[in-house]
Amino acid sequence: MKAVQIVKPNELRVIDVPKPTLDEHNNVLVKMTAAGICGSDVGIYHGTNAAATYPRIIGHEMVGVVAEVGPTAKKVKVGDRVIIDQVVPCGHCYACRKGRPNVCGNLQVRGVHIDGGYREYMAVPDTDCYLVPDMLSDTEAVMIEPTTIAVQCCSRAQLESEDTVLIIGSGALGSSILRIVKQFQPRKIIVSDIDDAKLEEALKNGATDVINSLKEDVPARCHELTDGYGVTVSIDAACVKTSLITALNATGSAGRVITMGFSVAPTEVNQFAITSKELDVRGSRLQNRKFQDVIDLINAGKIDLRGSISHTFPLTEAQKAFDFVDSHDPSIRKIAFTFDF
Repeated sequence: MKAVQIVKPNELRVIDVPKPTLDEHNNVLVKMTAAGICGSDVGIYHGTNAAATYPRIIGHEMVGVVAEVGPTAKKVKVGDRVIIDQVVPCGHCYACRKGRPNVCGNLQVRGVHIDGGYREYMAVPDTDCYLVPDMLSDTEAVMIEPTTIAVQCCSRAQLESEDTVLIIGSGALGSSILRIVKQFQPRKIIVSDIDDAKLEEALKNGATDVINSLKEDVPARCHELTDGYGVTVSIDAACVKTSLITALNATGSAGRVITMGFSVAPTEVNQFAITSKELDVRGSRLQNRKFQDVIDLINAGKIDLRGSISHTFPLTEAQKAFDFVDSHDPSIRKIAFTFDF
């Protein structure tokens, strides 16, 4: 079967690998039908994702159809459309015992530490499979996974209706976060980005205010919009070198700053920016069993992921797809691979 492997940074190959077989643990065989390209996939390709190991079949936004089940599989049946959880924890370390398997001390992530979804078939436990809502196409369903990331970061932020929220970045991740932040009905949702078109889209999707960070100082504008106080929650969905200090400076006393970046590049942060306002700076990594939460929101009509995919490529044209990502074409919102080759 075909698979896409990153051999080493900046070297991508379409390879042939054996079709997996079922065992007692991996008791469901999934025929892949769609897989998304995430910023972390791009980071692995370019060698900027510090968590990645090589060579690696990447892809962690994984949708398919159940092709075979073993005798111990209870959760799904042949023919079910499913999305696969990317988090594989050990189940016994401190983090797992504390109910935070997404930061397991022995964590394995499909597509990062172990092989992921850019291949024609995967064998996984039935407990890692979640039924895709009927109203979503397979390619649209890849957006469930980034939405779980959004739910996780909002959980870490402990959002309340009295909050004023800054979302830095309005790409696929920032847009997903905006969908979830809206559910809490905060006083303000401010979105910053460098692209006016994305900011216009954010306004249509529920932002109360937008800031083009190429034209305005984001922290200063946030203080203006909050009567001088600063926002109470900043969420960094841009994850660039300067965005953490932007979030710290934009956030008022007793606020929360949520960071999701994986860059190891030095960031200039001083203690005063945190201590003087007693800010809570919290990491948010992956998701902690949030797939069903997102699926319930979709089925209840509270969020709509339809129309999220801007481009598709067959898996065998993966190099072309990653080159297109690197072009930074402004029409790109979300790219998904299909498996009809």
